[in-house]
Amino acid sequence: MMTESFITKLRNRPLEFWARLVLGGVMIAASPDKILHPAAFAEIVHNYQILPDWLIGVTAIVLPWLELVVGILLIAGWVLPGSVLLANLMLVTFFTALIYNTGRGLDVHCGCFTTQASGTPAATIYYLLRDAVFLVIAAYLFWKTLIVTGQDPLQEEPPPQGGNNR
Repeated sequence: MMTESFITKLRNRPLEFWARLVLGGVMIAASPDKILHPAAFAEIVHNYQILPDWLIGVTAIVLPWLELVVGILLIAGWVLPGSVLLANLMLVTFFTALIYNTGRGLDVHCGCFTTQASGTPAATIYYLLRDAVFLVIAAYLFWKTLIVTGQDPLQEEPPPQGGNNR
């Protein structure tokens, strides 16, 4: 009986809950290989030919940890306005960089979930489609978390809802 109530509770969760789990899981899954192989990730960042050389090493070290922390925050439901905002900013940046380099004709490995350099033009199309789906999920969370509720991403507590506070 306890299992049924747990499953029922999961089924009754709002879409935002599932979007947070998916997006948080994506962020967490994207981080371990980059954390364990910062030099290989730095090479991938360098191949994008977007950042100045002095920023590549910093990005290769900080970005995977930021992805991990944001993923944990999303799944736990902590500091949602800030974590949703950061997730959206990262995904828009990644997607834009991928489109920019595809438009320039550069065949760079995405570096999204692995530091292993492999890819084909078909893989690039797959990365773009996959990242577009992630962006839709992130945009939905942004809309539900920051627009509908009107929360400031830098505000810790949600605004008071009025009524009696007993």
